[in-house]
Amino acid sequence: MISNIYNIYLEHPEICTDTRQISEACIFFALKGPNFNANEYAFEALNKGAAFAIVDEDKYVLDERFILVEDSLKCLQELAHFHRKKLHCPVIGITGTNGKTTSKELCYTVLSQKYRVSATKGNLNNHIGVPLSILSISADTEVAIIEMGANHIGEIEFLCSIAEPTHGVITNIGKAHLEGFGSVEGVIKTKTELYNFLSVKGNPIYIKDNQQILIDKLPLNCPTISYGQLDTSSYKIQSKGAQPFVKVCYDNSTIESKLIGEYNFDNIALSIAIGLEFEVKIEQIKEAIENYSPTNNRSQLLKTNTNTILLDAYNANPMSIEKAIQNMVQIEHHSKVMILGDMFELGSESEKEHLNIITNCLDSGIQKVYLVGELFNKYNASEFTSLNTAAELIIELKKNPVNDSFILIKGSRGMKLEQVVEYL
Repeated sequence: MISNIYNIYLEHPEICTDTRQISEACIFFALKGPNFNANEYAFEALNKGAAFAIVDEDKYVLDERFILVEDSLKCLQELAHFHRKKLHCPVIGITGTNGKTTSKELCYTVLSQKYRVSATKGNLNNHIGVPLSILSISADTEVAIIEMGANHIGEIEFLCSIAEPTHGVITNIGKAHLEGFGSVEGVIKTKTELYNFLSVKGNPIYIKDNQQILIDKLPLNCPTISYGQLDTSSYKIQSKGAQPFVKVCYDNSTIESKLIGEYNFDNIALSIAIGLEFEVKIEQIKEAIENYSPTNNRSQLLKTNTNTILLDAYNANPMSIEKAIQNMVQIEHHSKVMILGDMFELGSESEKEHLNIITNCLDSGIQKVYLVGELFNKYNASEFTSLNTAAELIIELKKNPVNDSFILIKGSRGMKLEQVVEYL
């Protein structure tokens, strides 16, 4: 069955799972979720230009353009794995608590200096996104980069079984999705499933030289490529600070990025190491990194008429907010403001972690802090201003404008803190 569908895919290599994004002659996969059944929209997808619709309920099969399978999602995953088997290019798997997407984009930018590269679009890094990313890899691709996310134990192992990475990196380990993982130990166990997969075939692992928690989990006899500031590293890359943009040095070449925050050093260092390992010249690596600008609310530096804003509101967890606060302490500016939003999916650790962030804010010495969200509002006993929503913060900013300041905006995606930018 999959081989037959694969032959259809070769004729129609565009895959779509959303009727709002139908492309001409694509294959529509009717997936199901807690609140939707895309089988109901298969006919609409065909009317909008899809060539075929994969469905898993026979009552929706109306003509030969409908292909009935047992499970549409499983079919998508199996099709992606079938396609992966046909590919001959290296596949770099990237996972970790923070920095996955930025690392992926930097590696893509660097490797594109020499190769035809395919990479995960946006953050399509789950059990649906990874298959879609694999199916977007064309036969002439020379290197593929697949971002892999997880929110429960066993997910990275499953994604590896589809993507079959030939190289891999875990950017770091932190507290995120604890509801699904159960504990930080669960996070470690899940992320290192990538190591276990790579070690079976003796494929190389990239690792930051000071990530001791991950170094301790490295499999025996698995090739390891280290990067960072230690003399023992395979690639010694030095940090030259971040005021506010990260500057690094490798082998007498100084690279001045457009990324803000010392925490982005790790992402830049990884892209340099991977670039060098794939024989991209340092001059090309320098050009690629210096021309890369972050987007999509990730470490974006914005200037308004009255303020400078570090917008990092794409997502947040305890580790990323702690690093963002540390970076704000290091930033040189006479007036600093932090707008921090709730962190989601922390389970029983939620109260503790939100209280820790409040303590970090107090220790930072930054006096003007806005804590946004029901969780921060619930736990905040400090003098910091706390509000339930971004809308409430906007009202506050209208009453008491902030001027001539360097402002950090950081919070979980659901807080939508980017909405406040126009009021700063």
